[in-house]
Amino acid sequence: QVWEGLSQWFHRVIALDLVGFGFSDKPRPHHYSIFEQASIVEGLVHHLGLHHQRINLLSHDYGDTVAQELLHRYEHNKTGSILINSLCLSNGEPPVASSGVWDHRYAPPKKELGCDVGAGMTQGRSLFSILQYINQRKKHRERWVGALMSTSVPLHLIYGPLDPVNPHPEFLQLYKKVLPTSTVSVLDDHISHYPQLEDPTGFLNAYLSFINSF
Repeated sequence: QVWEGLSQWFHRVIALDLVGFGFSDKPRPHHYSIFEQASIVEGLVHHLGLHHQRINLLSHDYGDTVAQELLHRYEHNKTGSILINSLCLSNGEPPVASSGVWDHRYAPPKKELGCDVGAGMTQGRSLFSILQYINQRKKHRERWVGALMSTSVPLHLIYGPLDPVNPHPEFLQLYKKVLPTSTVSVLDDHISHYPQLEDPTGFLNAYLSFINSF
């Protein structure tokens, strides 16, 4: 929904289905790991010859945690695989909070993503394995929240206030308390967990305003 707008603004836009999602492989049994996913992203950046270019990361949900691991690696190794220029999170649940519980009712609408993709994201055992990242998030909270708290990289959050996973206003209050240097865009009251699908124009405008702010 936001691809065309991003493509008009940036020289190159890259999106990938992480392992276990969309059209990517869904090996099973498999131990799905945020660390593995981050390494896959780094490998893709290397494969595309972009490891010497500064990259703006735009993430959502599960991808927010992958982005935090990439941020940690960048902050602790300035010559790392991805040179992060900025990071924008959207309606995931960064481990600054721990109240959210995934529920099938909040899966993206298939009419928006296409039935094949929607089915690809929710294949029984694979989905259960993927959701173990919640435990990883608790275990590595200091590492990933610490990366957000200490970074000098421009940081932003795009938030749909009707999100049942990250309820308003509690989530936003905690986010701002833990990450006071991050800027925030709150979309219209009826926007929920998938703002890039529910309000692509508002989402894109919020993101480009962030990009233009530094």
